Amino acid sequence: MSKYWSKLTKKVKPYIPGEQPKDKKYIKLNTNENPYPPSPRVIEAIKQAADENLKLYPDPTCEKLKATLADYYGLKQNQVFVGNGSDEVLAFSFMTFFDTDKSILFPDITYSFYPVYADVFHINYDLVNVEDDFSLPVDKFFKSNGGVIFPNPNAPTGKYTSLASIEEILQNNMEEVVIIDEAYIDFGGESAVKLIDKYPNLLVVQTLSKSRSLAGLRVGFAFGQEHLIEGLERIKNSFNSYTLDRIALAGAIEAMKDEEYFQGTRLKIMKTREVVAEALGKVGFHVIDSKANFIFIRPQEYQPRIYSIN
Repeated sequence: MSKYWSKLTKKVKPYIPGEQPKDKKYIKLNTNENPYPPSPRVIEAIKQAADENLKLYPDPTCEKLKATLADYYGLKQNQVFVGNGSDEVLAFSFMTFFDTDKSILFPDITYSFYPVYADVFHINYDLVNVEDDFSLPVDKFFKSNGGVIFPNPNAPTGKYTSLASIEEILQNNMEEVVIIDEAYIDFGGESAVKLIDKYPNLLVVQTLSKSRSLAGLRVGFAFGQEHLIEGLERIKNSFNSYTLDRIALAGAIEAMKDEEYFQGTRLKIMKTREVVAEALGKVGFHVIDSKANFIFIRPQEYQPRIYSIN
């Protein structure tokens, strides 16, 4: 620990990212990456973008990508924010919407980056214990707070919270922002994006890392009413105006346009999830119902048997 570090640097406990093995001896599962490659159209778009224009700064407004996302989700362009992966978008969101004089709420079993953000930005937080079946106790989010955030489906459990339950949380927190982190929503859940025009306190965060096979490109985005997006832009432009490079912008736009490839890979992942969950159940594991691209299991006492999986 250096004497030159600030008090914050000495105090903070950083998030530890999943290790990236330097060889190919392992099947790595700890970061829930997509097993399928990106769309060939994405690769071609990236190759075309790698030209002499790299000497120029990218569009700081990311206008073409925002227009593509707005069209895809049926939103207005001023309801879309983009950033360097959903982790950066979440960090901007903590700075934009959560104050230091109120405690925010998130589940006790959830994405481990949330407490790191809270510590870095001096935001107090209270943990909401999940139910015995790992579902969210919706009514526990009704108490006075400085904001709410949780993944849907949750990580690492894969449990999905219905839109009806999310609406209950929104209705009981109209004075605070509720952030729904939808990194895994494309694997079986229903996105809260359709609720944006109805709730001025709703921010939905998504990423291209999981369902679009672009974890290496670092593209994330947020959806909300114009006043929320304006706040995010104020913070972003006070930090780094050029969060997405030209190559990332080109690849992201094409990823959103290749709907056929996206649907094909996500359906294959969902099918694999169900096959693996059924097989694990047969050999004695208790498998939590998942709407993500991973499953959460616990062993039970059982007599070992051998099954054939077709």
